[in-house]
Amino acid sequence: MRVLLVDPAGFTTQYDHELAEALARAGADVELVTSRFRFGDPPEPAGYRRNELFYPASSRMFRRSRLRLPLRALEHPLGHARLRRLKADVVHVQWLAAPRLDELLLRLARPSVLTAHDPLPRRAASRPVAWRRLVERFDRVVVHSEWGRYELVRLGVAAERIRLIPHPVFRSEPERADDGRTLLCLGVIRAYKGLGDAIEVARRLGARLLVAGDPLEPVGAYRAAAGDLAEWRLGYLPEEELDRALGEATLALFPYRADLARLDQSGALLRALGSGVPAVAYDAGGIAEPVRRFAAGRVVPPGDLDGLCEAVEGLRDSPGALEEARAGARRARGELTWAAAAAAHLDLYRELA
Repeated sequence: MRVLLVDPAGFTTQYDHELAEALARAGADVELVTSRFRFGDPPEPAGYRRNELFYPASSRMFRRSRLRLPLRALEHPLGHARLRRLKADVVHVQWLAAPRLDELLLRLARPSVLTAHDPLPRRAASRPVAWRRLVERFDRVVVHSEWGRYELVRLGVAAERIRLIPHPVFRSEPERADDGRTLLCLGVIRAYKGLGDAIEVARRLGARLLVAGDPLEPVGAYRAAAGDLAEWRLGYLPEEELDRALGEATLALFPYRADLARLDQSGALLRALGSGVPAVAYDAGGIAEPVRRFAAGRVVPPGDLDGLCEAVEGLRDSPGALEEARAGARRARGELTWAAAAAAHLDLYRELA
């Protein structure tokens, strides 16, 4: 079976790579259609082909600068035209990078699948009806959580179109250097990540806070609030630096704001669990589902800062409870595999092809 995986802007480069590789190992002929990765060398393709046909100029001229957006808008139709010329049994789109343009340009005559990593992305939040109509052009829609399924149904997408395939973990074996009191905030720094709450937890508990990720908002106020409690490792970090941070972590914190975080799942959370680090998370979007399902930490109502402190303190100060949470993370590593995700995707593709 020939499968096109399409992520025009490379929003989830590591996810795309892992899924393409797993599908190829399962026997599919896979081509990943994307753009040049702007933050270093992308993962080396293994068993699949990488085709950087989207945004040939803007992806080379800019990193995160908003100056790239007008040029990217001009390049977007060219990418769609090139995509239509590629042959495939199934086209599986990971992200719709420009919903307003995609309403005009998206034409998928072949069987098609969309993974709704965000059931209603911020780029489309002001036009939910138009977004639903765009989603309904696909034969099937993949979500990673029950929350994601519920949100799409609430939006008006027919339940029979939706398939739940859990997000696998990003497995790693970091060298352990855990001092028993380090809280980790991992991943891109945005307003919805709730970094201010993580800083307050560290302040109340006298814990060390390690912040590792690329800031997409100013961090000066966060630095001032954290003072000497926090260590900052900023920028788009290479794999070895991510593993070093995970190796030092006692717990990973995900105090995402429910009013801003409309995420089906968090790659940073799945990276933490994949390294064996338990998580404490607000119940925002679908993020808490694997933590709850595998007892891999604690889940706290959104915005409950006192509850967040109590959950962290309860795990940190109880070796038995912490080991149970670590065992839960190991269970997640054992079940949420890329091989299982590839098998589920191939079953879905066969329904359509």
